[in-house]
Amino acid sequence: MAVASTTARTVRWSVFALLAVAGLFYVKWYPYYGRAFVAASHHSIGHSILMGDAASPPAPSWSAALGYALAYGKAIWQAMVLGLLLGSGIQALLPVDWVQRALGRRDFGSVLAGGLLAVPGMMCTCCAAPVVIGLREHRAAPGAAIAFWLGNTVLNPATLVFTGFVLGWHWTVLRMLLGLPMVFGLGYLASRMTERDGPATVDLPATAPEPRSWPEVGRRWAWIFARMALRLIPEYVVIVLLLGAVRAWMFPHVGPDIGDQWLWIVALALAGMLFVIPTAGEVPIVQAMLALGVAAGPAAALLMTLPPVSLPSLAMLGRSFPVRVLVAVAVAVVGFGILAGALASLLGMH
Repeated sequence: MAVASTTARTVRWSVFALLAVAGLFYVKWYPYYGRAFVAASHHSIGHSILMGDAASPPAPSWSAALGYALAYGKAIWQAMVLGLLLGSGIQALLPVDWVQRALGRRDFGSVLAGGLLAVPGMMCTCCAAPVVIGLREHRAAPGAAIAFWLGNTVLNPATLVFTGFVLGWHWTVLRMLLGLPMVFGLGYLASRMTERDGPATVDLPATAPEPRSWPEVGRRWAWIFARMALRLIPEYVVIVLLLGAVRAWMFPHVGPDIGDQWLWIVALALAGMLFVIPTAGEVPIVQAMLALGVAAGPAAALLMTLPPVSLPSLAMLGRSFPVRVLVAVAVAVVGFGILAGALASLLGMH
């Protein structure tokens, strides 16, 4: 019986690993491989999703909301489906004790594992959120889950390559210089903030018994997928529409009058933290802003704050972490953006 149970676990793990590798190859690895050659030869990976070729986003309207939501949805829908499949697959296929052994400790080793595990994921903050939910519901520690969440965007090797070819390798160095402490430092901060909360930092549901047959696995997987989709997608769509509509208020003007003053650096760091973009979307946004005369400080703030978190992804993870942890992460991301802006201004980057 024990041998049969071990074999069943191994088969389920193999199915999950195959899904992850095949899905990431199709959605992320292969497309980004080709895109890297485009970035190297053309020094561009496309237009800014924020404002296209214009000097500012469109005025707030239903048309602006729908236009951004459609453009954003077209860019991320495959990754979102994959994120939901992986997040539900973790709960349906992987044993709880496996996740706990790998990511369940509240030490820096678990944070390090979570951050490194994120590197091949390359997902945007919202598409990574369902996977983070799956990890948390299978008792991954808060610090490891936060490091995994942030690492998907901040340590994305494809985005780092795009940044180098499009903006210059000094921008990649700045991103790495601040990105590593962001991912692993904030993961460790989350561990410290929740170390007295016990094994579950929020009222996560009790873990269901492991399924004993493949029909049972299939039913459970389908149920968890549907439950996650119905809970996450509606609120996600509403917030994306809202941000798309009001982006002209968040980024009211783009031009040479946006200098290295602290006001602009802080304002764009805050706007970047709240706004939502697809994977690597920050690269053409920053490229367009620099071309229109925006100073390096505000541009660097956006480079650090646009990818890691957003208002939709924070809302999606509201049941998986204590509110104080999510608030601390959001505030810290803004702080890293301000620091990036200060360094870019001090170093005279362009």
